[in-house]
Amino acid sequence: MVSYKRLDPEHVQFTNAALSGKSAPTQETVRDPDECEWPLIPLKPSCSTTTGLLVLGSMLLLLCAGWLLATMFWLHNTPSEQLHKPPPPISINTTDTQGRKEQSPSASAPNPQACGVIPESWRFDCYPEKGAVVTREMCEARSCCFIPVLSSSSSSSSPSGRNGIPWCFYPEGFTSYSLVSVNDTALGEEGRLVKDTKTYYPGDILTLHLEIRYETDTRLRVRITDPSNSRFEVPITVPNATKKADSPAYSVELSKEPFGLIVKRLSTGTVLLNTTVAPLFYADQFLQFSSSLSSPFIYGLGEHRSTFLLDIHWTTLTMWARDVPPVEMTNLYGAHPFYLAMEDGGHAHGFFLLNSNAMDVALQPAPALTWRTIGGILDFYIFLGPDPSSVVSQYLEVIGTPAMPIYWALGYHLCRWGYDSSNATWEVVKNMRSYSIPQDVQWNDIDYMQQFLDFTYDPSRFSTLPELVKDLHFHGQRYVMILDPGISSTQPGGSYWPYDDGLRRGVFINDSNGNTLIGKVWPGLTAYPDFSSDVTHEWWYDNLKRFHKKVPFDGLWIDMNEPSNFLDGSTNGCPSSSLEDPPYMPGILGGLLRAKTLCATAQQKISMHYNLHNLYGLMEAKASASALQRIVGKRAFVISRSSFPSQGMYSGHWLGDNRSQWKDLYASIAGILTFNLLGIPLVGADICGFAEEPQEEMCVRWTQLGAFYPFTRNHNGIDMRPQDPTAFSPPARMAMKQALLLRYSLFPILYTLFHHAHVQGHTVARPLMFEFPEDVKTYDIDRQFLWGKGLLVTPVVDPGVDYVVGYFPEGLWYDYYTGNSVLSKGEELRLQAPLDKINLHLREGVIIPTQRPNITLWVSSGQPLHLVSALSEEGLARGDLFWDDGESVNTYETNQYTYIIFNVTQNVMTSQVLRNHLEATYITVESASFYGVKAEPSRVLVNSQDAEFTYRANQQVLTVSDLGLNLSQNFTISWI
Repeated sequence: MVSYKRLDPEHVQFTNAALSGKSAPTQETVRDPDECEWPLIPLKPSCSTTTGLLVLGSMLLLLCAGWLLATMFWLHNTPSEQLHKPPPPISINTTDTQGRKEQSPSASAPNPQACGVIPESWRFDCYPEKGAVVTREMCEARSCCFIPVLSSSSSSSSPSGRNGIPWCFYPEGFTSYSLVSVNDTALGEEGRLVKDTKTYYPGDILTLHLEIRYETDTRLRVRITDPSNSRFEVPITVPNATKKADSPAYSVELSKEPFGLIVKRLSTGTVLLNTTVAPLFYADQFLQFSSSLSSPFIYGLGEHRSTFLLDIHWTTLTMWARDVPPVEMTNLYGAHPFYLAMEDGGHAHGFFLLNSNAMDVALQPAPALTWRTIGGILDFYIFLGPDPSSVVSQYLEVIGTPAMPIYWALGYHLCRWGYDSSNATWEVVKNMRSYSIPQDVQWNDIDYMQQFLDFTYDPSRFSTLPELVKDLHFHGQRYVMILDPGISSTQPGGSYWPYDDGLRRGVFINDSNGNTLIGKVWPGLTAYPDFSSDVTHEWWYDNLKRFHKKVPFDGLWIDMNEPSNFLDGSTNGCPSSSLEDPPYMPGILGGLLRAKTLCATAQQKISMHYNLHNLYGLMEAKASASALQRIVGKRAFVISRSSFPSQGMYSGHWLGDNRSQWKDLYASIAGILTFNLLGIPLVGADICGFAEEPQEEMCVRWTQLGAFYPFTRNHNGIDMRPQDPTAFSPPARMAMKQALLLRYSLFPILYTLFHHAHVQGHTVARPLMFEFPEDVKTYDIDRQFLWGKGLLVTPVVDPGVDYVVGYFPEGLWYDYYTGNSVLSKGEELRLQAPLDKINLHLREGVIIPTQRPNITLWVSSGQPLHLVSALSEEGLARGDLFWDDGESVNTYETNQYTYIIFNVTQNVMTSQVLRNHLEATYITVESASFYGVKAEPSRVLVNSQDAEFTYRANQQVLTVSDLGLNLSQNFTISWI
């Protein structure tokens, strides 16, 4: 058994030469005997013998008291026999299938005194099975430390997760792997890991292959695989590095025995990864490793309902796609094993585990985290940033940058479940037009279908659907329909082509016996398309094409694609198998992999559903985007409920079936920001809420906030009162209309931000900390956000108030509407917020292009521009504009676009057209405003010609109107 020490990475001396058996100089660290040793793990310093004895005595007294109280507790509380039972410990001196002797990890209990010195926050759970009531006997059977934590003690740590401080945790000396050899490769190093003692999960893999790839200066990749057997790997395309990075920003240190990996940022010495803090597990269905975190500031790890800044106080986040309305501490629709972490000094790094199996990610206040997955391999990346925006860009270099959306995707979308007819749907559209309220897209939920059958519409209630869509197109509007993956299997033979043809082509997922797996969703009994097969993609395209000839839809809403099932597994249940009931069950809602989805043993073309479940939504989105692009010949618009890394290349996402509550309004901001981190910037929440009755005040505030979601849709549930803007009182309706017109006026900057997301991997809706990473006060802000670098959105998220408190990072900020300025020291400000206003501010140094709004983007995107410049104290500002035809595929890649840089310096604005295209010749610049002009000019010159202007001395705002400048040509505006 190897000795499992807690290593201080500052003192790890292993080198490649030493690990490969070559001689290396021996180094001894000489220390001042009076100096305390402070390892990476914050143990108490042992500077004094007296102090040590006192501490040890106190701890022994506490330990004895804990044992006594815990024993009394056990005598009165018998564990339930119905709880999930983990595999029993391996018997002593048994023989495995290869004829090798196995030793039991339970041969000896750890030293209680050694256990007691491990701080609570650094105790890594040895018994993570959800719901298990752990006894000393159970814990020590795993050779782990057992120290009960009393409620009075644990409450001080304020645990918010489902586990709390573990009573059973790993001791020093717990079995792990040794690095027995390491060699240089063209990309980095490779090594062999071995261990000679099995652990308490079956299928231990005793020999592993380690590969470390220095892929770029800011990207490190580590793969740990089984050299003897191939295992499932996630089938998404990632970069294939061909040479080692020349000047990496990181160092990699290897611990030989036990094996550990320590990654540091070279410029600061900050430890980004330290796997020596807990043992490595690599069994057939249980892979686990832990690491310290550089700080408690960690973000990402979707999809969950939480604050933007994750709570590290014993929080366990489970990833297994599930159809469930968003609630806290529950695995939701998608799985995204990526986090971004902040470091001291404003640096940031990211971590991505490329694994699609069910998993838990356990956070603890050390700070540290543990990854536990039940399949696949360990294949992870570290991104060095050094700033948060760079981390996201580097992550998207691996998984793929998001698609450039079609222009109307950024307009206002309206939907509900329960219009009940095409005529009722049409009436809402007409009402919106009559009040001149912006709307680009009308949607229908499943009630448009005939008996909920995909690729049909009800011939009675929705008989006028084709005419409705024709009318929408005539008015420059678009139509989106919902599709669920479940295909009815009970229609009379020959009457339902999607199922009949699917059977002929073999496109459906099979059960473990090779027969079509049958589940149940809205149409009743259903089969599920296997989107891991190219044959299914072609079948999906054929069905969409056939239906498009009847109803020429413009976009697709793919729902229920976790995939959802009203049954657990199938109509025939699921077979008894370790795939259905793995040795370790992550904290999945329902306690079973098959809970309200398919059997884990279901067969798909490239693997079992056990491995592919979390990929289902991604694969359906890929098939849908490809099919739609082929059908309409334009950029595809797809919104998906389930998601996985690289989803942004094919679809956007909405945050699911929320409720008409203020809490959900607020929580949506964290969701929007998190998905921008995860590479899906086209994201929004159901404005006004999906479930429960809407309140007028809340719906007004939600529409104002929703106007700044990257994807803006109002959607509500069946039997709920209407909540489109026309359904409310005249003041509320007007406030909603103003918010939507405001969004439409900002279309040029929003479209440009999506261009940067597509090309450079930037965020659209942006956390304040991305722009102010050195300001720790911004790290937990999720009641405000930015569009891009400099448009600050401060919505009202509480009822019954006419003000809002917002944080303004250090610098000069301008009220967007008036140009009034405030010089902040990094402070909170109270802002007036009557019901008809959402507060917007411009950061000094930015220029944003705006546009005269109209009721559709087809009309407003052709209107003249107004440029708003927010000058810095030095009189500087900069901005840009991307412009194309709004719908053609790959305009950037084929150079069919215009790109313009606007710059202000020394009282001169310049427009520099870096690339030109025909589309820009149709647009003019009508006016320009300059915030922060400190003195009234005597003259304003436009292209060296005198021009009329106005100056508001109170706000220090200069405005030049009636410019008539062609966007495709360079121009200057100056003042003296």
